[in-house]
Amino acid sequence: MEELERRIENLRIDLRRATIAGDSARARELRAELRRTDKAWEDALAALAPSVDEPELAGHPGSLLSIRDQVHQALTLVGGASAPKLIAAVQDAFFGGGLSGSKLTHLRRDEERSFRSSPHARPYYLCSALTADRLTAARGLLAVSTWPLSRRMIGPLSPRVDFLTAAIHVAEQVGRMGEPTLPAMRLLWRFATTIPGAGENFDVLEWKTVAEAARAELAIHSDADLADREAAATRAGTQLDDVQQLFGTVLEVVSRSTTEH
Repeated sequence: MEELERRIENLRIDLRRATIAGDSARARELRAELRRTDKAWEDALAALAPSVDEPELAGHPGSLLSIRDQVHQALTLVGGASAPKLIAAVQDAFFGGGLSGSKLTHLRRDEERSFRSSPHARPYYLCSALTADRLTAARGLLAVSTWPLSRRMIGPLSPRVDFLTAAIHVAEQVGRMGEPTLPAMRLLWRFATTIPGAGENFDVLEWKTVAEAARAELAIHSDADLADREAAATRAGTQLDDVQQLFGTVLEVVSRSTTEH
């Protein structure tokens, strides 16, 4: 797999050079080879799955879904960009998938590789949240490509807004459960402990109280946060290509001698 990854990277460099040089025949040849190599990488990755995932299937029915589908399921419930640790906690609390944060380490990179190889070929991609100021990938935050661009932007108030939004959705999901499980209540308590008025004691924790407290604080921040996100989304929509809108720009290092000139 490491050899294939190096080959993919070299092919991309050659493809970029051929495109810049206007050599369309060479570019078509390189694209075809890139697709074949990427497919070989996907096959090699799939070959690793039985030794890693099969033990989990017996203990966790939810893990019949692929890891990316489990992440999509958790992100859809939460409703905003989230860190792997929260994604794993939501999946465990409500779907029993047995996800771990370590499994998500390379997921975003794999999604970007897939998108570059065959753009828009999948119904959705697990992508990056983008920083509102620099339009780069927000470190450690995953989002869903089908969300509006503004929802994937992270401004100064966005981490708190997304946290409160997640608290509301988690609380409402707990409310839909006939008998909430202990993992679900523990997750709800994690939110409640950092929201004023959400609850003082785990033993008397109420999902409605958590949701109401989260909504009360959210009302304070939501308008300003939305304005920041929409302004950043407008910039991103005009400045970034399709890949960059999903996975962010790469900051270029400017040498000191260049800046002096």
